[in-house]
Formats: sequence, structure tokens, C-alpha cells
Amino acid sequence: MASSALGIFGLIFGGIIVLLIGLIFFGIVAFNKLRKADIGAEEALGGIDVQLTRRAELIPNLVNTVKGYAEHERGVFEKVTEARSSVNKAASSGSVADRAAAEAELGRAIVDVMAVAEAYPDLKASANFLQLQADLKDTEDKLAFARQYYNDAVRVLNELVKTIPWMFFAGLASVSDREFYQAPEGNETVPTVQF
Repeated sequence: MASSALGIFGLIFGGIIVLLIGLIFFGIVAFNKLRKADIGAEEALGGIDVQLTRRAELIPNLVNTVKGYAEHERGVFEKVTEARSSVNKAASSGSVADRAAAEAELGRAIVDVMAVAEAYPDLKASANFLQLQADLKDTEDKLAFARQYYNDAVRVLNELVKTIPWMFFAGLASVSDREFYQAPEGNETVPTVQF
């Protein structure tokens, strides 16, 4: 009788050990899955910063090209310079909302520069201006893709953080949900500039 009780105790103890090992293994998998999703979202946000920086670096070339034709439009060029510095500042230390607001400000400044350029037919035909315009369009396309990629990565992370069983490990992994990249109010429609 004592040996059968000892055997049952051994089975129960063995089962508990297997269960604990399984829980530890699952905890490690959950931790790693959450951290990878968080890193993916951080990487995607960096992709937006790369494209915003590229866009901001194209602007001085565009402005200098337009400046040669429209030197008297000083206010427009000052707005561009301010917007560009806001983008650089937001990219280095701002929140997602700060980045979106700085991006919107730079977008409005670009539209102003393009509006000035429209008044100068020789400028619109300039090969340099046309190349800058094409580069800017390419950057805008890449920026739109980077925003979407970020939002997709945030959706994956937020689904993990808010669903069972992963939500039980979010605190352990020091991972929380992130905010989506949204255009500031008033920027739902893209301004059009025709040449």
C-alpha cells in the first residue's frame, strides 16, 4: 500500500515538474514573441524617420532651385527652414504625434514652395527642378509605405498585448501597446499642386 501511494505521489510530482517546465518554456516563448513585436514596431518607426529625414534633406535643394527664380519669396523659404528643423527635432526625440505634426508642417511648406514654383515657367521646365520633384514624389511614396508598415507592426504588437495568453506576459516583457501613426486633424486630404 505504501509503495502504491509512493508511486502515485511520484506521478503527481513528475506531472507537476513537467507542467512547470512547460509553463516556463511557454513564458520564454511569450516573452520573446512580445519583445520581437515591440522591436518590429520600433524598427518600423525608424523607417518613417529615415523617410522624413530624406524628405527634409531634399527640401534645401528644392528651395535653392526655386530661390534662384523667386528671391522675393523670403517668407515661404523661412517657413520651410522652420518646418525642416521641426522634423529633425521630432525624429530625434518626439512622440509619434510630434512626428506626425512636424511632417504635416513640412508638407504644407513643400506645397507653398511648389506654389511659388508654379509662377515661373522656366523653373518648371528646368531639368534640376524636375528631378527634385521626381525625387520628392518617390520619397512621399516611400513615406506612405513606411507609415503603413509602422501601423501594421503596431497592430500586431497591440493585438498581442491585448489578447490572451500574451497579455499575461506583457508586463514581464516590459512591452505595452503603442499609438498608431495618424495624420494630424485637417490633413485628411492631400493638397494638390498642378504644374
